[in-house]
Amino acid sequence: MTTATLSQPTPRRRPRHWGTYAVWIVMFLMAIVFLMPVYVMVANGLKDAQSVSLQRIWIPPAQLSTDNGFAGAWMRLQPNMMNSLLMVIPATILSSFIGAINGYLFAKWKFRGSDIVFTLMLFGFFIPYQSILLPLVRTLQILGVYGTIPGLILVHVIYGIPITTLIFRNYFAGVPTELMDAARVDGAGLITTFTRVMLPLSIPAFVVVGIFQFTNIWNDFLFGVTVVPNPAAQPVTIALNNLSGTFSVEWNVVMAGAVLAALPTAIIYILLGRFFIRGILAGSVKG
Repeated sequence: MTTATLSQPTPRRRPRHWGTYAVWIVMFLMAIVFLMPVYVMVANGLKDAQSVSLQRIWIPPAQLSTDNGFAGAWMRLQPNMMNSLLMVIPATILSSFIGAINGYLFAKWKFRGSDIVFTLMLFGFFIPYQSILLPLVRTLQILGVYGTIPGLILVHVIYGIPITTLIFRNYFAGVPTELMDAARVDGAGLITTFTRVMLPLSIPAFVVVGIFQFTNIWNDFLFGVTVVPNPAAQPVTIALNNLSGTFSVEWNVVMAGAVLAALPTAIIYILLGRFFIRGILAGSVKG
């Protein structure tokens, strides 16, 4: 008995439309426009102070030496970089976990008036920072943490609660309630359900909140200069601003300092960017 095999016709590749190439060209040009400031900062940061001028701003360094802007910027900004890391890592972790607990309660363990409490909590996200600086400083003085990194961590944790709660609440609202019902049948309570069921499922939301909080806290200037008046204990954003002298400015050091200050957030986005988009989409399905 013989069987005839029918040859499948090879699908023809659709010719690319001219609009596709136009989109690629536009995206390539936009990428160049966005990368031009980065090139200027890196190129001039690798020069010494005498080689930086407005006429030679686009010219790459003729030779690399240890007496460049990056060496000077790192020597001046290193203590403040450590201050920023000591501030941003605990603040991001604490605000993320508090937001996860709040989002879990508002999404799955609703109580009477929970929607009102959630709405009032979101109002904190829209309060201008400038309007609360005086009571903020006074409160930190009463608590004994004014002028310290722990005081700055406390401020960022509290101000991160509204947005972290919103993200986690929307994410947990999309988790099937049947999972919680099954956990209750097995005897799991409020805390056990959160730690054993909901927390492992919320990794994408943690990535979104972590990137958002890390970026906002690292780039903050107002709270850093207000809460911590001591220049030695201030974050790197304030130290970067102080690189501009009163009478003369070492532009190679300033540009190199800007690159160094932006590196941590850039690394976070490069490593976790794909999880960021996935977490945003997962939390926007329902809520």
